Amino acid sequence: MAIFQSLGAAALLYSNIATAAVTSTGFTVELGDISYFLPPKSVATIDVTQCKQLFGTESFVPITVVQCAECHESDIASAAAKYSQEDDVFQDGFLEAIYTQGSTNSESYQIRNVSATAITGEAKLAPGPYFLNALGQIYEAWRLYADTTGAFTESCIASGKDDGSYSVLPAGVVGQKSAIAVPSRLYHQATEEKPLAGVRIGIKDIYDIKGLRTSNGNRAWYWLYPPAENTATPVQRLIEAGAIIVGKMITSQFANGEVATADWVDYHEAFNPRGDGYQDTSSSSSGGGAGTAAYEWLDVALGSDTGGSVRGPAQVQGLYGNRPSHGLVSLEHTMPLSPTLDTAGLIAKDPLIWKKTAEVMYKGNITISTSYPTKISTVSWPTAPNTVGNTLLIEFLNNVTSFLNATTSPFNISTAWSTDNPTATPLEQLLNITYTTLITQEQVPLVRDPFYVDYAAAHSGRRPFVNPVPLLRWAWGESTTATLPEAHANKTAFMSWINSTVLAPVDSTCSDSLLMYVGSDGNSTNYRNLYRPQPRPPFGFGKGSISGMSDAPDFVVPIGEAPYNSTITGHVEYLPVTVDFMAAKGCDGMLYGLIADLYAHGLLKTAKSGQSGITGGDVLFKRGV
Repeated sequence: MAIFQSLGAAALLYSNIATAAVTSTGFTVELGDISYFLPPKSVATIDVTQCKQLFGTESFVPITVVQCAECHESDIASAAAKYSQEDDVFQDGFLEAIYTQGSTNSESYQIRNVSATAITGEAKLAPGPYFLNALGQIYEAWRLYADTTGAFTESCIASGKDDGSYSVLPAGVVGQKSAIAVPSRLYHQATEEKPLAGVRIGIKDIYDIKGLRTSNGNRAWYWLYPPAENTATPVQRLIEAGAIIVGKMITSQFANGEVATADWVDYHEAFNPRGDGYQDTSSSSSGGGAGTAAYEWLDVALGSDTGGSVRGPAQVQGLYGNRPSHGLVSLEHTMPLSPTLDTAGLIAKDPLIWKKTAEVMYKGNITISTSYPTKISTVSWPTAPNTVGNTLLIEFLNNVTSFLNATTSPFNISTAWSTDNPTATPLEQLLNITYTTLITQEQVPLVRDPFYVDYAAAHSGRRPFVNPVPLLRWAWGESTTATLPEAHANKTAFMSWINSTVLAPVDSTCSDSLLMYVGSDGNSTNYRNLYRPQPRPPFGFGKGSISGMSDAPDFVVPIGEAPYNSTITGHVEYLPVTVDFMAAKGCDGMLYGLIADLYAHGLLKTAKSGQSGITGGDVLFKRGV
């Protein structure tokens, strides 16, 4: 019999002291050395008189469902091998009993040196691992993983109610942070109606999910406001497509750009698993980038990108990530940083899952196409293969150029602006404070002011704690002589120019050309254990600003990794090398098509989880555990 220990049963929920009600919130069990969560509602009931011998002191018995009418040992063995290969929830401990629908076989099976009891019945169940109790109730098996990298603020599970709400997962495991529950991958098969069936997704904690509190990276906010009554549109679309929402993920406070460890006060920044494990995760969508890079069991993270908050984590952790064309999905029930700039983006290891998730979330606002531009403009691209990173970048550009049969030319955006607009203000001066003005003067009335009023009303006029970065930015927004109309005018001037020149739309290939720039070169370290100066407002304009100022899409792809000498480990470690692709506004579908084709031709690969996106491996601090 498998080593099996029950760790919990039901929780008490009190409506008042006189009328206590006992309601099951699920069960936590161990099978061998792996912990599982069983949702409170069973999925079927069967006759257990045929297998009473299985029940001793255990509350539950692990079983495996196999779909075959007359199962023989070879069928079971083949199914078990397939389950082990495809599913991280299944293990040999579930071979204690085999359930087959409608089978007449009542004998035992010898599978992998395990004597498995045969159980039959008429209940229709998806294949895979389950738990059975003495009443004949069958429960799904959700494996519990420790959030060792601190990527999540809260784990969650669908509440089981008919209102589409979620609740906090009532379970924990060893690992110092939250436990995240994931269902067997065998339960779900993608369909036309549910294209994301079984895809596991984490949600940045600025998006509301009905039944859960939202923190926006601020502890006072989390406790001041009740659980959300609505689910944000991007999240709801994922749920309706069959995605499994596994939890809320760490964000910098109010989605402002913060650097570990100096700026993160209320909550700790997630840990970047790559290299020495102590590089910054690049701020706002910190949890999404870290969790996707660290955990094989997490497929996608939903982040947001206002000034780089999806692209940054994707770049420094070697993942696929996108800032979409502005306005592809509405952001109701989502905390704003700047509605003028805010977008919902996705982070993933697998470009095909990334693409499929985007098609669901953006719906008809993107159309996948496979006709591509034959002109490429590069920004600050290396020309000498004098480092490993530069060599990878040059080779990749040559491969893309060859694949597209394209011409490539360097592009200096400042020079081009001055040439086309000789009497205009120089670009770096025109847009130096545009981003800062937009995010501060739009967020203050939408977020800060009502928050301060509500907190004061609840706490006798007190003001809540806010991290140094948003405080400084908000204060700058109130003290500057710059105005929102000026910022919008400057953005519009730039957008009109670039969307009619290098990122111009055309019918044949959607975008007249591609713009490519280096996302990360593998040589740039950003240690989280450094003492830093006081934060400053985010002034300036650079290549990463082009997308936000033009509303055009900007997609990150990983292409390799390069060595560096870590001051943490005193050893050579490796960091990601990534490239950003840009195209005309509205050409997101063309970029997804191009990246899928580059992947099909072996020019791009699925990123691995762990210390390296190329070779995988345990995160350094976990090695030997």
